[in-house]
Amino acid sequence: MAFIPYEVTDTDKQTFERDGYWISPKLIDDDTIEKLRQAHERIWSSDFDGDGYPMHDVRLPDNKLALRKHDNGWWINDEVRHVVTHPELGRMTAELLGESAIRLWHDQVIYKPSAAGEETQLGNVGWHQDYAFWRCSNTTSMVTVWIALQDTDLHNGGMRTILGSHKWGVVEGSDTFFNQDLDGLQAKFSKGEWQDEPCILKAGQASFHHGLTFHGSGPNFSEQPRLSVVAHLMPGNTSYMKGKGRHDNVRLLGPRPYDGQPFNNEYFPLLYSK
Repeated sequence: MAFIPYEVTDTDKQTFERDGYWISPKLIDDDTIEKLRQAHERIWSSDFDGDGYPMHDVRLPDNKLALRKHDNGWWINDEVRHVVTHPELGRMTAELLGESAIRLWHDQVIYKPSAAGEETQLGNVGWHQDYAFWRCSNTTSMVTVWIALQDTDLHNGGMRTILGSHKWGVVEGSDTFFNQDLDGLQAKFSKGEWQDEPCILKAGQASFHHGLTFHGSGPNFSEQPRLSVVAHLMPGNTSYMKGKGRHDNVRLLGPRPYDGQPFNNEYFPLLYSK
C-alpha cells in the first residue's frame, strides 16, 4: 500500500479551524484505491480476512437504493486496516487538532448505490454532527477522515458541510445521520446560519472534518456506486465519559467501564505519537 505523505501547512490548519473541515491533496495511490474498491466488494459478500468476526453483521439492505454502512471494517479486511490505522493519517490529524497523539475511534466502510433515473431520498444522509453519536467520549476534539475512492461531487452523492458549524458546540438532537429529510433538518438546526459547501474530491483525496461540523449528502445519481472508507480519529488520551450517551465502542472497554477509563486498548490502535 502506498500512502502519499503530505506536510500540513499553517494555511491548512487555519482553514480547518475556520471552516471545520479541510480537503487534503491525494493521499493514496491508484493501486491502493483499486484495492479498497475490491475490499468493498469482499466485505459486502462476507469474504473476510483473518479468523475474527465483524463488529456487526454484514447485511445488505432490502432496498437496493439504500445506503450500506459497516463499522470497524479494519477488523475483517486487511486493506481497510492498512489505511485507517496508517501513521500518516494520525500525524496529519494531530497537526490539525494540535494534539500529540492520535488513536482510531472506529472506521466506516460506506457504499452509496446508484440511483440514476430514480426519484428517491434513500441515498440521503441527514445533516448531523458525528460527535452526537460519540458523547460517551470526554472530548469533542475528534476528526473524521472521509477518503474518496472515485471522483466525488454532488452528482454522485458527495458530502456537503456547513462552514463554521463546529463552533456551535454540541447541538442537542443532532444524531440524525439516518433522517433523510435534509430540508427539515436544515430548518431545525440553522438558526439563521447555514453556509452549505460541497466537498469536491478527486479519487484518493480526503476530507478531514471536525466532530462537531454539520454535514450530510444527497442521492447518487451517477451510474456507479459511490464508495468511501472513513477513519474516525481521536486524541490519544481520550477517555470514557458516562451519562452523556452510549456507543457500541463502550462495550470494548470491558464489562464494567468506569468514568474516566481511557480508550487505549487494542480496539483503539495508536496511529501516531510525537
